[in-house]
Amino acid sequence: MAIGFGSALVLVGAVLAVAAALSGVMRGTVLSISILAVSLGLILGAAGLIAIQPHDPEIRHLVELALALTLFSDGMLVERELLARHWTPAALALAVAMPVTVLLLAAVAKALFGALGWAEAFLLAAVLAPTDPVVTSSVVTSRRVPAKVRHTLNLESGLNDGLALPIVLFFLALATPGRDAGAEAAKVLGEAGFGAVIGVALGVAGGLVHRLRLGGGPTSRYEGIYAVGVGLLAFGLASVTFGNSLIAAFVAGIALGASERTVPEPFVTFSENLSAIFQVMTFVVFGALVAATGYHYSVPALVAFVAFALLVGRPLAVALALAGTRIPRPHLAFVAWFGPKGVASILFALLVLDSRVAAAPLVFDVAAFVVLSSIVAHGLTDTLGPRWIEARMGSEPGPAAPR
Repeated sequence: MAIGFGSALVLVGAVLAVAAALSGVMRGTVLSISILAVSLGLILGAAGLIAIQPHDPEIRHLVELALALTLFSDGMLVERELLARHWTPAALALAVAMPVTVLLLAAVAKALFGALGWAEAFLLAAVLAPTDPVVTSSVVTSRRVPAKVRHTLNLESGLNDGLALPIVLFFLALATPGRDAGAEAAKVLGEAGFGAVIGVALGVAGGLVHRLRLGGGPTSRYEGIYAVGVGLLAFGLASVTFGNSLIAAFVAGIALGASERTVPEPFVTFSENLSAIFQVMTFVVFGALVAATGYHYSVPALVAFVAFALLVGRPLAVALALAGTRIPRPHLAFVAWFGPKGVASILFALLVLDSRVAAAPLVFDVAAFVVLSSIVAHGLTDTLGPRWIEARMGSEPGPAAPR
C-alpha cells in the first residue's frame, strides 16, 4: 500500500469518523455503511490518492482479521435455544444450497468465460459461495425479521465462510499445475475439524473462567476485551497449528455464548464495535483495489454472470434446498435473496490472485465485481427487506440481537 503511516492514520480516522457520523442519517434509508465505505474507496483509488497493490500481504491480513472478528461476534449471537430449535434451514442451506450454488455458478462461468477451465470455473464459484452478514447487518438484527429467519441467515453466513475455505483450497490445488488435489482435500478437511475442536475448547474454557470469576474476574471495562481475547486466541492458535482459523473463531464465539446463561452485553458490544472498525477499513481498501485492478475482459459476459449470481444462482439453490421444509414463502424468498458476497469472498479472491493459477487475474476480477455489485444490491435492500417481510408475515416476538 503506497501510503505513509501518518497519511494512513488520517485516512482511517476520517473514514471512521464520517461513517459513524452519517450512521444516524443513513439509518432507515436504503443507504448503508458498506456502500459508503466501498464508494469512498473507489473514489480515492480512482483519484490516485491511495494506491493499493493486490499482492501486499498487509491487505490479506487486514481482510482476514476483519473476517475473524466478524465471525466471532456473529457466533456469540447464535442463541442456544434457536440453535436447538431452528437448525434445519441453516443446515440445509449449508449442506445443499451452498454446493448447488457452486455447481450453478461454475456451469455458467464456464459457459460465459472461455478462458476458464472447469477447475478454474469451480474455483470462481467456490470463491463466491460464502455469504456475508456484514453487508446486511440490519437484516440479522431487525425486530421486523422473524427470529427463525435471522438465525438461519446468521448461522449460515457464519459457518459457510469457514466451510467454503476447504472447497476453495481444493479447487485452487486442482487448478494449479503440479499440486495434488486429493492430498489437499484431506488436509483441508482435517484443518476444518481441528479448527472446530480448538474453537469449542477455548470457547467453553473461556466461558467457564468467566463464570467462576477466578481472581475476581474481569471488570466491566475489560469484559469485552476478555471476549475478543478468547476469539483471537482461537483464531491465532488454529493459524499456528493445524486448524482452520475462520472456523475456530466462529465456533469459539458460539461456544463462549452458549456457555453463558445470558451473553454479557460488553462481550457483544465491544466485539461488534471492533469488528465494525475493521469492516469499514476492509471495504474502503476493497473499493480502492477494484479501482486499481479494473476489468479487462468481456463486459457482456461479466454483466450476465453478475446477474445470474445475484438473481438466479443462490435464490434457485435455496429454493431447492428448503423446498420440503414448509417454510412460509416470504421467509423462503427473504433467505434466498439475502445471500450477499463480502469479506470472505474478498479474502478468497486474494488467495487466488496470489496463486499460480493461469486464469487467476480473470477469477479475481470477476469475483471482485460480483462482490461490488452484491454490496450495492444487498446494501440498498437491507432496510427495505425487513419492511417487506413484516408487511407479509409480521415479526415474531422476542428481543432483537444487540448490535
